[in-house]
Amino acid sequence: MCGIVGYVGRERSLEVLLGGLKRLEYRGYDSAGVAIIADDGQLHTAKRAGRLSVLTDELQRHPISNGRTGIGHTRWATHGGPTDHNAHPHLGDDGKLALIHNGIIENFSALKEELLAEGYTFTSETDSEAAAVLLGREYAATGDLVEAFRRVVTRLEGAFTLLALHQDQPDVVVGARRNSPLVIGLGDGENFLGSDVAAFVEYTKRAVAIGQDQIVTITPDAVTVTDFDGNVVEVDEFEIAWDASASEKGGWSSFMAKEISEEPDAVANTILGRVVDGKVVIPELDELGDEVLTDINRIVIIACGTAAYAGMVGSYAIEQWARVPVQVELSHEFRYRDPVLTPQTLVISISQSGETMDTLMAVKYAREAGARAISVCNTQGATIPRESDAAVYTHAGPEVAVASTKAFVAQITALYLFGLHLARVRGALDEAQLAANVAELTAIPEKLARVLESSESIAQLARWMSDTRAVLFLGRHVGYPIALEGALKLKELAYIHAEGFAAGELKHGPIALIEAGQPVFVVVPSPIGSPELHKKVVSNIQEIRARGARVIAIAEQGDAAVLPFADEVVPIPLAGPLFEPLLGVIPLQIFAMELAAAKGLDVDQPRNLAKSVTVE
Repeated sequence: MCGIVGYVGRERSLEVLLGGLKRLEYRGYDSAGVAIIADDGQLHTAKRAGRLSVLTDELQRHPISNGRTGIGHTRWATHGGPTDHNAHPHLGDDGKLALIHNGIIENFSALKEELLAEGYTFTSETDSEAAAVLLGREYAATGDLVEAFRRVVTRLEGAFTLLALHQDQPDVVVGARRNSPLVIGLGDGENFLGSDVAAFVEYTKRAVAIGQDQIVTITPDAVTVTDFDGNVVEVDEFEIAWDASASEKGGWSSFMAKEISEEPDAVANTILGRVVDGKVVIPELDELGDEVLTDINRIVIIACGTAAYAGMVGSYAIEQWARVPVQVELSHEFRYRDPVLTPQTLVISISQSGETMDTLMAVKYAREAGARAISVCNTQGATIPRESDAAVYTHAGPEVAVASTKAFVAQITALYLFGLHLARVRGALDEAQLAANVAELTAIPEKLARVLESSESIAQLARWMSDTRAVLFLGRHVGYPIALEGALKLKELAYIHAEGFAAGELKHGPIALIEAGQPVFVVVPSPIGSPELHKKVVSNIQEIRARGARVIAIAEQGDAAVLPFADEVVPIPLAGPLFEPLLGVIPLQIFAMELAAAKGLDVDQPRNLAKSVTVE
């Protein structure tokens, strides 16, 4: 959630910090602040509640000196409201030390009581200030920031990424992480820290991910990583696969609009290099071994929100192609119900950021119980892939808008690739069946581009419906999770009641919601690929139309059976039944975005939401 930036190097720390925080705005926040060891050798801080622009305006009115060393933070309030006092950085050692924090320190109350009893004072309501004051106390005792940091982190309980600096050690920033992301950027005469690579991608493409319970010390010319006991840890460098321009709007009205336009590329890039001679081969799974995949007797997909709906779509394909039972579970429910897991269980986690806390803890739980784990992730060096036995990376590029769009279709694509890989390894499909499905998948990017050509008509529909107070979504089979996702997008962006239903559930209760003028989106299966399902959905449309619903059908081009019963038809290209969700979700994403924009809402940063949920 929170954005974190650290820098040691040339005389430009303020520029690096503010630029990094700007690129991390998508994570969601309600206050911002920086701390810099300036040219005069003194620690200077500035922090304000509100958007980053409030902080930059304050810095224009009351400039602080630039310097070689600094840390910056955007906070999402947990303990204490979004106020100036609760904003980070927090200070220790009589204002000579500054600390920023992402996560939740669960034992902060006990630490604060201990420090208050010793005469220390506090100026905020946050859990984070307890760590800052404690670090100041330990620095006063040791005179060494790294050793003081080590003493502090071993006492903290919960999830945290911490960065700190002290004016007596002006060329040093120290960081640590437990269950919360932190990445190193490697430069030339300068080094960086960030909650993800967007913090420093403008300056370097060389990066290193910090492992669990590790401490990093950066100076202009060196990076040292140790565990919490002080033992040096070997780290692996990776190259960031995108540049800073990828996180800019590039003339689009919003990041969400830009990212929807990039969905054909997101799917194509996720497929790239994984189809060889008409067969799916996923090199990342080599370490897991085919024998593991042939031995599994059950798959559990774990995810939250949009990623869970991608998992639902993928489960239909994996089960049909590989003939292995698949169930989809919400990560935050999974480990609390004592699930049955064995060495023959494969757990597939899905997380765009690779840092979703609920999903991370579920993966750890599954592996401790003996299950195998594969991660579907969009972020190199993230924690969840490193906690898994193997990772299938999507290649959607950076997704800045809080509401996920291109990551969703890339996740479905990755699951389809895995399903076809698994089917080949297990011999569940013959070569002709595999080739036909691979051909369908590789044709999707071009079909997505054709769907995007109709975006203006969907935008016009959204503008006409901008005063709508509730929208329902219906779907069957793979159309059901698309209905759920369409409803979620509208809730996230337009703040109106929206709900997705399995169409067959209508007569079991939801049809009571239908009244004259009620807008209902219906995801219609192909009359060619799914004739039985198609008949049933057309029957559902007739049922709600008879009760006054306004029907907007997402239907295959040429589907004449829908026309007499739908008020609006949004056509999508012909595709196999399992591949239609990749096409049908695009109009729903565009509709939600355009309706929110028509209401004057911020589609990139909807209220109360963060891009990456890194606390439970």
